[in-house]
Amino acid sequence: MAKLWSPICDQLNIDVPIFGFAHDIATVAAISNAGGYGVYGATRRFPEEITDELEEIRGLVGDRPFGVDLVLPPGMPEHNSREAIELEIPQGHKDFVQSLIERYNIPPATEPGMRTRFIRSSEIEAAQIQSVLNAPVDMFACGIGAPAPVVQAAKGNGMTTLALIGSPHHVQRAIDAGVEIIVAQGYDAGAHTGPIGTYSLVPQIVEAAGDVPVLVAGGVATGRHIAAALAMGAQGVWMGTAWLLSEEHQTHMHPVNTEKLLAAGSGDTVITRSESGKTFRQIRTGWSQAWEDERAPEPLKMPYQDVLVGDLLGAIEEHDIEPLIHSGAGQSVGYFNEINSVQVIMNKLVTETVEALEQQRQFLRP
Repeated sequence: MAKLWSPICDQLNIDVPIFGFAHDIATVAAISNAGGYGVYGATRRFPEEITDELEEIRGLVGDRPFGVDLVLPPGMPEHNSREAIELEIPQGHKDFVQSLIERYNIPPATEPGMRTRFIRSSEIEAAQIQSVLNAPVDMFACGIGAPAPVVQAAKGNGMTTLALIGSPHHVQRAIDAGVEIIVAQGYDAGAHTGPIGTYSLVPQIVEAAGDVPVLVAGGVATGRHIAAALAMGAQGVWMGTAWLLSEEHQTHMHPVNTEKLLAAGSGDTVITRSESGKTFRQIRTGWSQAWEDERAPEPLKMPYQDVLVGDLLGAIEEHDIEPLIHSGAGQSVGYFNEINSVQVIMNKLVTETVEALEQQRQFLRP
């Protein structure tokens, strides 16, 4: 059988052009060890945690490459001050959150939630960036925003730089910042995502990017999707939802989330701003439905929505409030209905891609 390959494999010293994003150390390491490129989502980690966790991943992957992703949105407050943010949250929003607490009888969280451990701020971002720059990591990925000084600093440290974008209008900005790889992230994608569908978005970004390699994100679930990505001019794919149901990721997942992901189809996700203040695709649950109610207030901007709901989101999982437990996930979730190891998932993706590419030859005539 032929081997799956694209030029980016030789550029980055990987076996197959499959990039895997996860918030779990073991999952990231397994993706790299399976021949892909694991990328660790560290946005909600303290700087000292980032330092320790990237060292741990390096120990698990040896010389294989891996990356780290930070969300660096513009317009965040300067200081890590929860008190300052809370003073600006409207009382009506606080009352709505309190009504959810009372409706579902949710006990208080025993510690700050994932989104309230610290405030998304310039102060925290600077410390996180420094931790990444000092770490034994091969790639600096920018999930939202790609500030030129950060990109240049990462390149100066020998790191490959990458940015996720959801519109052709953002391509030139990323290239001007010095980004070396662009991920075209379509509407289908999980978590923070844009308004343009993957199939419409990718060819436009490939054309605008010129010689800059493009990866495809959003709706990628099978080898047929990967073959389509390559046919559209991309050099590989960026996948996140696929690994949520890996064996390695289960220690990072609430069991109820696992059950909901296994049962979900592609139509069972919804984009909401109620999670972070930015558009965020997740599994539809009582949480998203509550914020869609006509009596619900409009979600606040990041980081105000983070502070408004962060502790509550933590309490929901801590106290097993089943109707409200949810997970970010893309529309590709409909293709995953069992738990397998990362290696098994990767092997299937590669085999299916090669088969799909070989089948395409039937459409050519001399």
